Amino acid sequence: MNGVLLVLIILVVAAIALAMWTSSRNSGRRNEANLADAKADARRVIDRLGGQVINLTGTDDASKQAMADASERFTAAGSQIDQATTAKQALLAKESALEGLYYVRAARLAMGMDPGPELELLHGQRTAGQVTEDRRVEFEGREIEASPAPSQRTPNYYPGGTVAGRPVPAGWYSEPWWKPALVAGAWGVGSMLLFSTLFSGMAGTGYEQGFAQGYDEGSDPGGADQGGGDQGGDYGDSGGGDWGGGDWGGGDFGGGDFGGDFGGF
Repeated sequence: MNGVLLVLIILVVAAIALAMWTSSRNSGRRNEANLADAKADARRVIDRLGGQVINLTGTDDASKQAMADASERFTAAGSQIDQATTAKQALLAKESALEGLYYVRAARLAMGMDPGPELELLHGQRTAGQVTEDRRVEFEGREIEASPAPSQRTPNYYPGGTVAGRPVPAGWYSEPWWKPALVAGAWGVGSMLLFSTLFSGMAGTGYEQGFAQGYDEGSDPGGADQGGGDQGGDYGDSGGGDWGGGDWGGGDFGGGDFGGDFGGF
């Protein structure tokens, strides 16, 4: 009797071990498949961006700067996808490439060309909105301008999104004042004053009627958009954004796909 019981225990333990091994193997296969799919999707966008970087040349300060930024994002996306070991990392590479495509789109608009099909949304774009009027402010001893259109005074484009916890509207600026925060992950001491004077009350931005005040107070007024709304639960903010009020992406980052065939681009 004891021998039979021992055999049964061994069989049960073996069955449990087999089930765990099978589950682990299946999970591993799913992860590999998800990674492969995410990498393929990212490479599709990266390759599209590469074609634009190679074939399009800016003709003025604004378009040249936008194409330089597009080239930088292409390089970053290529490095990210080569090092990606998870689907989330591959999505980050895709996001970098999509940013590059927005810079290409801006360059084309600056040169008076057809911008091409609508693009997929980026992280925090809906929350950030876009610049809808010309603004000029004094900040830390220098003059900073924002405009909805490129000019000699505003040759630096930003596609819109959340930088170090605060929404930066899509638009053209006199200088890329957001870059230090991108690198450091935090804004300078006087940044609150800059945001309030440059964007406060501007229609179409996250600062209309003080909407973005919550960012300065540590809350997240745009949580609904940034987490899952538009680009899908997995990436959260990567597509939750809505390129800002003006619907740069039309709410359909994949359908437009900066040009499924990139057509006339």
